[in-house]
Amino acid sequence: MTSNNHVSEEKWWKRSVIYQIYPRSFCDGNGDGIGDLEGIISKLDYLEQLGVDAIWLSPVCRSPQDDNGYDISDYQDIDPMFGTLEDMDRLIAEAKKRSIRIIMDLVLNHSSDEHPWFLEARKSRENPYHDYYVWRDGTPEMPPNEMRAAFGGSAWEWEPQVQQYYFHQFSVKQPDLNWENPKLRREIYDMINWWIARGVGGFRLDVIDQIAKEPDQGITSNGPRLHEYLQELSRETFQKADLVTVGEAWGATPELAMRYSNPDQSELSMVFQFEHICLDQMEGKEKWDLAPLPFLKFKEVFNRWQTKLHGTGWNSLFWNNHDLPRIVSRWGNDSQYRVESAKMLAILLHGMQGTPYIYQGEELGMTNVRCPIEAYQDIETRNLYRERLEQGYGEAEVMESIYAKSRDNARTPMQWSNEANAGFTTGEPWLSVNPNYHEINARSQVEDADSVFHCYRRLIRLRKEYRVFAEGDFRMLLKEDAAVFAYTRNSREGQLLVVCNFYGKDADCAIREPWDSMELLAGNYKEPLQLLPEGGISLRPYEARMYWKESGKACQ
Repeated sequence: MTSNNHVSEEKWWKRSVIYQIYPRSFCDGNGDGIGDLEGIISKLDYLEQLGVDAIWLSPVCRSPQDDNGYDISDYQDIDPMFGTLEDMDRLIAEAKKRSIRIIMDLVLNHSSDEHPWFLEARKSRENPYHDYYVWRDGTPEMPPNEMRAAFGGSAWEWEPQVQQYYFHQFSVKQPDLNWENPKLRREIYDMINWWIARGVGGFRLDVIDQIAKEPDQGITSNGPRLHEYLQELSRETFQKADLVTVGEAWGATPELAMRYSNPDQSELSMVFQFEHICLDQMEGKEKWDLAPLPFLKFKEVFNRWQTKLHGTGWNSLFWNNHDLPRIVSRWGNDSQYRVESAKMLAILLHGMQGTPYIYQGEELGMTNVRCPIEAYQDIETRNLYRERLEQGYGEAEVMESIYAKSRDNARTPMQWSNEANAGFTTGEPWLSVNPNYHEINARSQVEDADSVFHCYRRLIRLRKEYRVFAEGDFRMLLKEDAAVFAYTRNSREGQLLVVCNFYGKDADCAIREPWDSMELLAGNYKEPLQLLPEGGISLRPYEARMYWKESGKACQ
């Protein structure tokens, strides 16, 4: 294999792959049925074998767990369900021995209503912590306005003790922080620097585009002071160390992302944008209102983000996270072609420019789950079920939406082996294990050189070996093809060509290249490429191929 080992050292995260862990579902070290830091430490060798460079941990700070840790009551302690601060220090140290960095998940838009700041804030309007949160006048019968919370219901909650409403964009137990208060911002910066001093390698910033909210104007994201706040945050914290920072920004556009991820590092390394993720829902509706994926629009979205951010910003590359369904069930085929489609989706995404994120189990091709409503733990799913039945939807229709889009699809325990509870725990798992763990598990895939796991492992290795992944430009091919997603990446060293059949039927492809003169870097079929007599190729169901050609021999 031809390789280029002198990949640019500009920013480590530009040639890295990050692995997301949802701690309560990853591995249980003490047998209580809930994943923990001890369990994560026990699986570091597995992650080292996979080849990832960093681990993003969903929140492990102390929390009442109303929203599975995204309601923090102490930013500088570990929730006992996950372990102790000493366990966290040990995880950072053990990961470092394996050249893996730990990325913390910070929730800076809101806290728990059990955080000491809010306990003080609700005592009186004169309390110095009152202004750490967003309060407005009203009466018990008349909230300040009609804004709705993302989890359902009003975004305002009446607090009798101060005769005011507090604002919450999510659960009623997640009051929004008031970033207009400089004392609050200083407390946040001191906390972040405390974590930096403990050795963390970066931060994922939950709904960071909402910190500059202006509820009186109905503004929740991209408020007028957002970039001012982000630049101050970066100056006071992130720029003090060699960190990676990624912001969750549901409302981001390529133009906004250029500001967020400006190469001058004045704000963040990159953002998670969700334009591609929102395509398979009815236009103007919620994610639960299902619609077929508009494939040509899907390709156009990727093309725009890849081309507009080239040289001016940086992309996050992801299919899955703790809030999204499993990609092989969503846009692949989780039955007949599970392995082929899981590999295709990996090859398609990992050839692009940006930092790839692998969500736990994605590297195994883990699938969605279908459970009775009683088995779902997710607050959003439960609220959706109740509200839609009240609105007159049929139960079968509501459940189909839940099967497709519930966040618990991503939260079923990691499937380590075919032993009891998929090897996740010796106790009773907090959320039911997907029954298909006998067929889909890490142990069997690590031992199988042709598994989904080893496809991901190869793609991670290629990103480190070839400069083109980090630096090459992007050119979409066959923009109007209704089945094939194909593109090239060009750099001084040569050209990468990625060709994928996105669907479960054979697809003819008009690309004509001297295929035998290119090096096949990755693919998902052992059989040779099918050439058409009249030129071009025929791709099998979900077939994906990644080719390399050195400069001077590059395809036109």
